[in-house]
Amino acid sequence: MKSTSMKQRIIDSAAFLFNTKGYDGTTVREIAKRTNCNVANISYYFGNKEGLLEYLVSSYLEGYLAIIERAYIELDSRSSRECLLLAIRGIMNYQKENRHLTRFVLREITLDTTLIREIMTTYLTKEKYYFQAIFETGIKQQEFSHIPIPYAIMQLKGMLSMPYLHPQYMSEVLHIMPYEMYVTEQYSREIEKWVNYTICVHTQKAIDTFTPIPVNI
Repeated sequence: MKSTSMKQRIIDSAAFLFNTKGYDGTTVREIAKRTNCNVANISYYFGNKEGLLEYLVSSYLEGYLAIIERAYIELDSRSSRECLLLAIRGIMNYQKENRHLTRFVLREITLDTTLIREIMTTYLTKEKYYFQAIFETGIKQQEFSHIPIPYAIMQLKGMLSMPYLHPQYMSEVLHIMPYEMYVTEQYSREIEKWVNYTICVHTQKAIDTFTPIPVNI
């Protein structure tokens, strides 16, 4: 139990420092100091700083994908719109709960490094598969309009990452501060408006019959 706690403390410290000082600007000794542990502890769990980076990015993306996968599985019992909203709500909550790590990972994956390319290859394939299946099912069931699915996915991903990649734009345009507690609820509603007015065929019907979608499924 103690070792698990130490590992998590290292992860939390690294996420905070990588986010605030950048990966290159953070040393292993700084992570150890913030964690109040020895450098040897970091070596034991992650090998080196690159190993720690790989773990942070991979584990974050695995958690992200698990949310989309759960929404995809729900296609058997829910409408495509409900599944899409489940994914959106789940992702927004996940990002809020891991805000330092979210901001760091989203920035890091914009860099064209060998490590990021290797990790992202599998991640992008799975993410595209789940989202594409939800959109294709929605179109087939005449819930969604015949939209170009790749563009819809890119638009959705852009909106989901906006609070953490462009916080200044969020505050100026929507008057939402990404790190305030209410941002998930308020911003999720903004994305849901996009789903209702841009993706759904029967917009008004979808809005009139709207019921809150629980995040946990």
